[in-house]
Amino acid sequence: MMQVDPAAAAGGTMGGTMGVEMALLALGALLLGFVFGRLGRPDPVVLPAPAAPEPEPAPPPPDRIAIDSLKDAALVVRGTLVEAANAPARTLFGQRVVGSDLRLTVRHPVLLDALDTVIAGGPAQQRELGGLGGDNRAFRLRVVPDGAGGRTLVQLDDVTETKATERMRVDFVANASHELRTPLATLTGFIETLQGPAAEDEPARQRFLAIMAQEADRMRRLLDDLMSLSRIELDKFVRPTQPLDLKGIVAEVGRTLAMRLEADQRQLLIDEPAELPRVIADRDQVLQVLHNLISNALKYGRTGTPIRVSVTAIEGAVRLTVADEGEGIAAEHLPRLTERFYRVDSQRSRTLGGTGLGLAIVKHIVERHRGRLDIDSKPGEGTRIGFTLPLA
Repeated sequence: MMQVDPAAAAGGTMGGTMGVEMALLALGALLLGFVFGRLGRPDPVVLPAPAAPEPEPAPPPPDRIAIDSLKDAALVVRGTLVEAANAPARTLFGQRVVGSDLRLTVRHPVLLDALDTVIAGGPAQQRELGGLGGDNRAFRLRVVPDGAGGRTLVQLDDVTETKATERMRVDFVANASHELRTPLATLTGFIETLQGPAAEDEPARQRFLAIMAQEADRMRRLLDDLMSLSRIELDKFVRPTQPLDLKGIVAEVGRTLAMRLEADQRQLLIDEPAELPRVIADRDQVLQVLHNLISNALKYGRTGTPIRVSVTAIEGAVRLTVADEGEGIAAEHLPRLTERFYRVDSQRSRTLGGTGLGLAIVKHIVERHRGRLDIDSKPGEGTRIGFTLPLA
C-alpha cells in the first residue's frame, strides 16, 4: 500500500497554484499593454483609393503611321481591300476609301492593271496616269509589294504642275520660234536694204523704218502675250480665293481703250444692273479678259458700229458678254478659236496687230476661275463671246 507524504503534497499544491497565478499575471500584463497601446496612438487614416487613369487612345496601326509621313497619296492594300490610307489619299478618293474594294473605289484601268500585276507576283510597277481627282490632274503611280506580309503599297505622286511647266517650256520655245521668224525676217530684209540700195534714199528709209517699228512692236506684243499665257497656265490649278465687286469694271477697261474707240468712231455700250453680287475672281485677270475681248471687237467689228457689253447675274454666277457687229465667223472655225495662234484670216490678223493668243489667254483665265466660255457668231451679223465667274 502506497503512502503519500503530506508535506510533499502540500508543496506540490503550492507550486501548481503559483504557476497558475504567474500565467494569469502575464496574460493581464499583455492585455493592459494592448489597451494602453491603442489609447496612446490614433487610429490610422484610411485614404480613398486613387481613381483609375483613363485609358489612352489606342495608337494607330504601324501601316497608318508609315504612310501618314508621306506627302503624296498612299494606300496600304491587301489583295484589293484597302487597309489604310493617309490624308492626301482620303482627300483624293473620299473618306470611305479605307475598308473598301479598290476596284470599286478607283476603277482606273492603269492603276488596277499595275495592282493586278503586283498581286500576281510581278515586280514593283511605276506608271503615269491622269483623270483622278478632277481638273485632269496627272499622277506618277508606284505599286510596291510587301513580300512577307502579302500587302501592297500604292503611292500616287501629283505631277500636274511639273507636267504643265514642262509643256509650257516646250510650247513657249516652239511657238516663239515659229511666230518670231516672220517679223525677224522682215527686219533683217529692211536692214540689209537700208545698208545697201536705200542708204541715201530718205523717203525709202523713212518708210522702211516705220515698217520696222511696226514689226518690232509686233514682236514685243507677241512676247508679252506668250509670257502672260505661260504665267496663266502655271497658275491654272490654283483657283482664286478673293471676292471681287464687278461694278464699274467694264467702264474701267473702256477708259483704257477710249482713244482706239474714238479713232474708229465706236461706242462702248455697257448694260449692267445697279446691284451685282460679288464673285470669286482675280481682278487683274478679269480686266485682261475684258481688254482682250473688247480689243477683238474693235479689230473685227465694222467701223462706226457699237460694241455692247452686258453684265448679268445668273444662278450661281455672273455672266459677262461682249458683242460686236462685224463680218462674223463661219461655224467650222468656232471650235478652234481658242487654240494658240489659230487665225481665221492670218494676213488680216497680222495687219491688225493680232498675235493669235488673245482668245487662248481668255480661255485659260476662265478655266482657272472655274467659269464657262461661250462663243457664238454668224457670218454677216457679228460675234458674241460670253464668260461666267462663280459667285462669292
